[in-house]
Amino acid sequence: MNIRGSSNGRTPGFPACRQAGVLAINMNFVYILISENKNNWSYVGCTGNLEQRFKDHQSGKVKSTKGYRPLKLVYSEECNNKTEARERELFLKTGSGREEKNEILNNSGIV
Repeated sequence: MNIRGSSNGRTPGFPACRQAGVLAINMNFVYILISENKNNWSYVGCTGNLEQRFKDHQSGKVKSTKGYRPLKLVYSEECNNKTEARERELFLKTGSGREEKNEILNNSGIV
């Protein structure tokens, strides 16, 4: 599993989220997946167990990503609680958040 973070600064209003360096128990994560087979497709989600959630995505248990497998985890952020993770996920799905998400993907060197 690859965990990468953006080298640029954080988005104002989300100071509690930070790059996830090591998977921690009882932490919440926002993550970005890309399809290894389909260009220009990405998925943003949040979870309390990043490793298990990624396994769920890869095994086809998640309806919204099933048709895009195999997937690659290209980015994750660790947040202090579920609310912050959910707010960050929702932000990354907005217009200005999509711009940041695309910047993260472009800076990852994968997309």
